[in-house]
Amino acid sequence: MKHSLQLRLSQHLTLTPQLQQSIKLLQLSTQELDQEIERYLRDNPLLERGEDGPDPFAAMSNAGGILREGDRAPQTGDASDAGRQEGSGDNDGVADSRERAQSDVLSELSYGTARDRDDRDGDDGDYPQMAGETPTLREHLLSQLALLNLSERDRTLTGLLIDTLDESGYLTQSLEDVLAMLPGELNVDTEELVTALRHVQHLEPAGVGARDLAECLRLQLAALPGATPYCDKAMEVVTKHLDVLAGKDYAKLKRVLRCDDNALRAVQKLITSLDPRPGRDYASADIRYIIPDVIVNKNNGLWVAALNPEAMPKLRVNRLYAAILSRGRGTSQQMSGQLQEAKWLIKNVQQRFDTILRVSQAIVDRQRNFLEHGAIAMRPLVLREIADVLELHESTVSRVTTHKFMRTPRGIFELKYFFGSHVSTDAGGVASSTAIREVIKQLVGNENPRKPLSDSQISELLGQQGIVVARRTVAKYRESLQILPGNLRKTL
Repeated sequence: MKHSLQLRLSQHLTLTPQLQQSIKLLQLSTQELDQEIERYLRDNPLLERGEDGPDPFAAMSNAGGILREGDRAPQTGDASDAGRQEGSGDNDGVADSRERAQSDVLSELSYGTARDRDDRDGDDGDYPQMAGETPTLREHLLSQLALLNLSERDRTLTGLLIDTLDESGYLTQSLEDVLAMLPGELNVDTEELVTALRHVQHLEPAGVGARDLAECLRLQLAALPGATPYCDKAMEVVTKHLDVLAGKDYAKLKRVLRCDDNALRAVQKLITSLDPRPGRDYASADIRYIIPDVIVNKNNGLWVAALNPEAMPKLRVNRLYAAILSRGRGTSQQMSGQLQEAKWLIKNVQQRFDTILRVSQAIVDRQRNFLEHGAIAMRPLVLREIADVLELHESTVSRVTTHKFMRTPRGIFELKYFFGSHVSTDAGGVASSTAIREVIKQLVGNENPRKPLSDSQISELLGQQGIVVARRTVAKYRESLQILPGNLRKTL
C-alpha cells in the first residue's frame, strides 16, 4: 500500500465557547437566567452586579404577575415532615405482654409521634414569633384524632389510614392492601381497619377518607343537617345515579326521582355545592411567578415594545481587579481568563435582551389588531416570518419566544402565544387559529344552555362567517379551550 499526501477543502461550523454561551443564555427564562448569573457571580470574582442593578425578583410584585394553580397542584404524596401529635387518650388497660408488644410495633408503624412535649414546655421567649403556616391535611386530621377517646390500638390504626390519604383526602388503597402491608404478628383484621376508616370519615373536612367520588359526596350529604331540603333525593342520586347526572340525562333523573324540573334543579344545585376534593384547602398551591421581559405600551398612536428594567440584570467587571490586571503586576493566567469570561457574559446578556426586544417589536408590529381589539383580531403568524424580517435563523426565534413573556394592556402572554396556524376563508383570506378559538368561545358563551351547540352546528356557524372549519377541527379547538361537548353542557 502506497502512502501519499492529499489536500482537501471542507467547511464546518465550530461553536466557540462564547457562541455556546450566547445560545444557552438566549433559551433561558428570566428566572433561569438569574440563577445562571448567580452561579457566575459565585465562581468569578471579576464579575459583580452594578450598584444600580437590583435583584430582578426583588420588585416582582410591581413588574410581574402571579399565576395560582391550586386546583392543578401536582400530587406530591405525604410531604409533611412534621410528626403527628400524640394524644393522651384512655389506655385500653391490656396487661398482656404480647398485646403490649403489638401496640409498640403499631406505634412504630404510625410514622412517628408528636413533637417533643419538652419543646413546648421550654422557654421560647428568646425567639421571635413567626406567622403560623397552614397545616397540612395530615396534620389537621391528626390534631383531631388526638382529641378522640380511642384506645391506643384504634388510635394507631386510624393514624395509619390517615397517612395513606392523598392530598385530595381520598383513600386510594384498598383496606385489603393496607392490611397486607402490616406485619402478620400484629393480628390486625379487616374489621379493625373498617372501624378505623369510620373514625377517619367522621373527621373534618366532611368527605375525607372516601374511596371514590360517590362515597365522598355521600359522606358530605350525611354530615348536613337533617332538615336540609332535597337531601334524601340528592343522596339517592349520588348513591345510584351519579353516572346519569354526569351524562346530563335529566329526563331519566326526573323519572327515577319522580320529581319536576324545579326539584331536580334544587337537587343538582345541592350536589354541585359539595366539594369533590375535600382536602384541597390543605394542599400546597402551585404558584408561578412571572416577570415579563418586555412591556408594551401605546405611545402617540403607536404600539412600542420596551425591555423591562426589572428583568435585566446589571453586571460589570470588578474595577479593583480590572485595574490590577491592566497594570500586569502579579496577575495570573487564571485571572486573565476570568476577566475575559466576565466580558463575554456581559456582552452575551446584553445581546440576549437586544434580540428579545427586536423579536418582540416585530411581533407587536404584526399583532396591532390584537392589542386594539383582542384575541378575535389575532392574525396568523409563523416563526419563519419573523426570522426573515429580522434576518435571524428560525431556531433563534424559537429560542427567543420560549419562556419569554410580554406584558400588554390585555395581560401577560408568552411570546409564543402570538404565533399560530391559519385557516382559509371563503373570501380568499386566512384566519388565525387563536381568533377561531375566540369565536368558538363566544358562540358557546351565547348559546342556549338548554340546547347547547354541537360541534357540527358550531362548524356551520363559522361557515356563515366565511371561516371553513371541519367538525373535527372544531372539536380540537373546543378541547383546547377546555369546553365540554354539547351534551355535557346541557342544563335544566
